[in-house]
Amino acid sequence: MKHKWYAAAMAWMLALSMTACSPGGGQTTTAAGTEAPTAEAQKAEGAQAEGTKAAEGAQEGEAKGASAVEAWGAQVKEQLDGTKIVVSMAAHPSTEAFQAMADDFTDLTGIGVEWDVVEQTYLKNKQLLDFQGAHSYDVFMVDSFWNAEYGAKNVIQPLDAYLDDPEKTPDWYDKEDLILAYCDLGRYKGQTIGIPIAGETRFLAYRTDLFEKYGKEPPKTMEEFLELARFFNGKEDGLYGVALRAQRGIHFASGWLTTMYAFCDGMMDQETLEPKIDDPGVVESLQWYLDMLACAPPDVSTYTHEESLGAFMAGKTAMWLDATAIASGITDPQQSKIYDKVAFAAPPDGPAGESAALADWNISIPAGAKNPDAAWAFMMYMTSREKSLEYVKNGGAATRYSIYENEELVAENPSYPAQLAALEKANGLVERGLQWTPPHEQINQMLDIMGSYASRAQAGEMTVQEACEKAQKDVEDLIK
Repeated sequence: MKHKWYAAAMAWMLALSMTACSPGGGQTTTAAGTEAPTAEAQKAEGAQAEGTKAAEGAQEGEAKGASAVEAWGAQVKEQLDGTKIVVSMAAHPSTEAFQAMADDFTDLTGIGVEWDVVEQTYLKNKQLLDFQGAHSYDVFMVDSFWNAEYGAKNVIQPLDAYLDDPEKTPDWYDKEDLILAYCDLGRYKGQTIGIPIAGETRFLAYRTDLFEKYGKEPPKTMEEFLELARFFNGKEDGLYGVALRAQRGIHFASGWLTTMYAFCDGMMDQETLEPKIDDPGVVESLQWYLDMLACAPPDVSTYTHEESLGAFMAGKTAMWLDATAIASGITDPQQSKIYDKVAFAAPPDGPAGESAALADWNISIPAGAKNPDAAWAFMMYMTSREKSLEYVKNGGAATRYSIYENEELVAENPSYPAQLAALEKANGLVERGLQWTPPHEQINQMLDIMGSYASRAQAGEMTVQEACEKAQKDVEDLIK
């Protein structure tokens, strides 16, 4: 898969830096008494020269990129100077990053930007009301969970004509650099309807002190994951095996869905959109999840992502599986008791193969937008590779391979390599023809039903088989 060379490259770079800093290998003395460089020193000098050359090349590339952006901006300004777009977005770090970049965009293109930023709770209803009436917005920020509904109702426009037009999307945009799994979430019935601006997968964090103490390795399979959870559960006073989501309803379903695709192709036929919650693979995945919850703290039935994270950072559990977007607190000494005793890994594989949870925010052009070309110029600029580092440094979330491979950012966030590995596993779903969020406009209601019955199974009110069968019937009734 794309970019799987990354871990090897990072290991090579680390080995090189260790060699360059090691003592004692500098020079040897010849018979004539003059000092000649050793092979190690020659290698180090060569590496240094290569590094200098690479840095010069990067600077040259940046200059060329800046020049290309300026040329594009001049062309856009000639065509669209004085246009104003209205952007509908949620209160979110990515929105703040865009706002920090907006003045430069306007100076470059002459396109003014008006912001309508609301809490996430109200965003969808406000957008749908506008779509039915005024058509006052030119850009929508869209949760990937809404894509099926927006696509089915033709709320947003296909974007492939923009992406495939070299005049509207120049080479410096670099669409191939966008993470494949995120791009897949922005598609509906074979058409691109959204460009990713923020996202998350889910991955594993584990206590290195405990794993080293007991001679354990991070799990590669779901079977090993369960074995480790059982091993650590109660191994020391106040220690539990794992922290997961399990609050009744959609939070439980979200946690369950995190690992479901490791066992099967999910709770819905994504071609026919028929539910199959009582499928044997789905039943098996729920039984596994309940077995894992038996190794969690006793109050796990109250856990959303926040409580799960808090339990792990407090040192109550040996492992944690949840969202990459909230993982930075784990290595923050101000928040975490285990900040210096933790490492990260991609989620384990299951009988069905590689998979990883995936969710994202996209930006899209609503149908009926008054200024679609200006809207695309804004979207293209803000999500381009050329502006991606600035975007992330302003607080935006990584959606490009090149960001996860940036040495400076990797040094700041040691979980980046594991995040990228998890995103590669999310590409496994793409290769299986699946989206992590099934493309049904009533998916949220379905997940709430599933999570409610699964929670009752955890409480012992019914068997796993009964919970899946009852959820299947209620979902069938919902979509009739």
